[in-house]
Amino acid sequence: MSAALALGDDALVLSHRLGEWAGHAPVLEEEVALANIALDLLGQARVLLSLAGDEDELAYLREERAFRNLQLVEQPNGDFAHTIARQLYFSVYQHLLYERLAAGDGEFAGLAAKAVKEVAYHRDHAEQWVLRLGDGTEESHSRMQSGLDALWRFTGELFQPIEDLDSAATNATGSSGSSGNTGIDWQELQGSWLHAVTDVVERATLTLPTGPQSGGWAAGAGRQGLHTEPFGRMLAEMQHLHRSHPGASW
Repeated sequence: MSAALALGDDALVLSHRLGEWAGHAPVLEEEVALANIALDLLGQARVLLSLAGDEDELAYLREERAFRNLQLVEQPNGDFAHTIARQLYFSVYQHLLYERLAAGDGEFAGLAAKAVKEVAYHRDHAEQWVLRLGDGTEESHSRMQSGLDALWRFTGELFQPIEDLDSAATNATGSSGSSGNTGIDWQELQGSWLHAVTDVVERATLTLPTGPQSGGWAAGAGRQGLHTEPFGRMLAEMQHLHRSHPGASW
């Protein structure tokens, strides 16, 4: 199922990226926080990928072009502020999307209802760090602004409709129109996301980026299996053990 793969790949790839912070976070508290967020996302990924097939095969045996995750979540961690910028953009999006899925009676309603509680924490964690870094020292302010600016071009893809998701989001909040059609209202979702992100950025004394929300790739490229160069290296590392010992029992 395309929707299960898209959402599952988002969670899986971002989980791996956050896991790369193990042993490198700025303080011990963040070691725990980032690890917990990574584990939450990994749990979501397992459930979603199992809807589309065998979770291990999908995670470890697919080639790069078969992944349907957003390009945003595959971006390297960079410094801590860069990671927090990525977390802000994605967690606000995921929280708003899952709220709408949970409000419906479609296939993903149950998963979303459970996951939205976790994602609310992820969002709060990111927002608090944006405020702390943006309104902190000159150095932290500069790094936080740089992270927001660098990742802004990947945010447009967040609001490209996901194949099969509308039919799985029957009666979701903000969906039905005069024609009686149901599904996710992606334009409304984008407006809510922009309002939420703008509020946090301005409270952090930062400036919302004003450039285009897409890079050199066409909008929705990640959902079509087109990824940025760092993803190939990340995938090789993530799949190395499984591919080195195919069929092994642990």
